[in-house]
Amino acid sequence: MGGFLYIPLPDWWVKPDRWLFELINVKLANPFMDWLMPLFRNPFVWAPAYLFIVVFVLVNFKKQGSWWLLLFICTVASTDLIGVHAFKDVFERLRPCNDPLLDGHIRMLLGRCSGGFSFVSNHAINHFGISTFFFVTFRSFFKYAWVPLVWAGIIGYAQVYVGVHYPFDVLGGLLLGVLIGFFWGNLFNKRFGFTIFDKQSTVLD
Repeated sequence: MGGFLYIPLPDWWVKPDRWLFELINVKLANPFMDWLMPLFRNPFVWAPAYLFIVVFVLVNFKKQGSWWLLLFICTVASTDLIGVHAFKDVFERLRPCNDPLLDGHIRMLLGRCSGGFSFVSNHAINHFGISTFFFVTFRSFFKYAWVPLVWAGIIGYAQVYVGVHYPFDVLGGLLLGVLIGFFWGNLFNKRFGFTIFDKQSTVLD
């Protein structure tokens, strides 16, 4: 492999991961999920929701909203850079759709195999990082702040279902994303925090 530092994944990790992959990608497949899961990889599905939240914060929180946006961008940049340079370029794991050992045992719903390496899933680390940042910064005044975490979980599952990632790629992205999101979210809360709406407000109830 071409990386500066290459670390192969051990068999005790790889074998159950392949088994779980085939369970989700092949054995649990059905026509409805074949239609639904690829949609969760499409930015036209999830990007408008994220854009709405950003605009909402900037309009309602002004200066605090600007600091929130800056740390939100830091969250996205951190998850992306760490996912690629600290993991993908180090472990250099082939995606399941490029793995010769799975040839003939995989359903490739996208009709193509994404480039790059597989561990960790950048979709998972990005979305869990963003969702955790949302949760940490919104939970004090928005009782549904946990919903984006469920959304991120569905997106992570979709990566396995369509054939571009192994389950442990997603799990690794989940753990890293949560850690990164907590770091930037807690930094925002400690240094800035939101001025909560008037106590009688029901805008986010």
